[in-house]
Amino acid sequence: MSIYDFIKKFCTGLIRLNRLIAFLLLCLCAVPGVAGTATLQPEMIRVALLKGVESVRLDGQSVIATDEEGKLLGLNLPLLVKRSRIGLSVNGRYVRSLVATAPDFVLINGKRYRGIIEITPVDKGILVVDELHLEDYLVGLINCEISSQWPMESIKSQAVIARSYAIFQRDARKNAPYHLESSVMDQVYDGCDIEDSRAARGVSETAGEVLTFEGRVIQAFYHSNCGGHTDAAENVWGYSLPYLPGVDCKYCLTASSGKWQQTIPLKKIESLLKGGTYQVYGLREIRAGGRNKSGRLNELLLLTAKGSVPIPAVSFRKLIGYSIIKSTNFEVRTVGDDAFFSGAGYGHGVGLCQWGAKQRAEDGFDYREILSYYYPGTRLVKIYSDR
Repeated sequence: MSIYDFIKKFCTGLIRLNRLIAFLLLCLCAVPGVAGTATLQPEMIRVALLKGVESVRLDGQSVIATDEEGKLLGLNLPLLVKRSRIGLSVNGRYVRSLVATAPDFVLINGKRYRGIIEITPVDKGILVVDELHLEDYLVGLINCEISSQWPMESIKSQAVIARSYAIFQRDARKNAPYHLESSVMDQVYDGCDIEDSRAARGVSETAGEVLTFEGRVIQAFYHSNCGGHTDAAENVWGYSLPYLPGVDCKYCLTASSGKWQQTIPLKKIESLLKGGTYQVYGLREIRAGGRNKSGRLNELLLLTAKGSVPIPAVSFRKLIGYSIIKSTNFEVRTVGDDAFFSGAGYGHGVGLCQWGAKQRAEDGFDYREILSYYYPGTRLVKIYSDR
């Protein structure tokens, strides 16, 4: 056997061994979130980095890339992966799927990611999934969701709820191609480029810690700024969670995201609503409807040339844009051909308020006290130790 053949065989076996170890951990683990126990847990998470793209560029140092059979691809970097009629085209070579890993990181479109990168064809383009250690994922997540320059107790709070949310989603989506999206649809994750020592410290000092309710890891929703009062889960998603009842929170009101205003032409609103299956013709006025206990709108009334159309405030915000209508806590008035919105808060308002947690940490509360305030009735449990 030549040296090249030996290296090729060794590298292929290394990738297969790495994936086998992750699989065995999944099989051997105890059920997560059992209160009062520290157990062996799978520390792997699968994150969808890109969905439905036509191509992706892969690069890095000492990158090992294999096809769907685990055979080493003898191709020069960078690799340009495109969707083809029969699967993928990798620098002109056709494969059904591609797996890549490296000692440190793999570059995906110029961004660094740890773990194992899997690229597969889907109905509309390419799916890129990163399988990596949960704790590594959390270190990269901190500066995407908040700032590692915030007080350490707020960083620890973020680490615990992000870990809890990830484990909950992993179990809920155990049969899906991935557990989490890397956007606001789940948790924002942009790789390891913005990791730093403070983010790593916050994750390390809470390693394996999650919030549980009645022995199970909770669905730990959180948001940027509640605008004065967090919302109950049933007001946003239509189902009640006892640990998410909505709590008073004045700690976030001094933040820059505490107040917002928008002016939007009625014609633009009408167009966006039609794109979301609300058939609105000749929109003339928007009126606020009833509010829930947190002060947020339950619905809006759209006055059109063909009559009035009610729409849930949550649906309205989604269709107009989460970054435009920043919360459902707003006032609206119509002047001429424009609608004027004036609101408070940023996000759905359920669970921990990130800016509120920051202020509470500055006021001297530790992360355990912060978490118990926003998730009443929960218990902080360590379900695995740092590796």
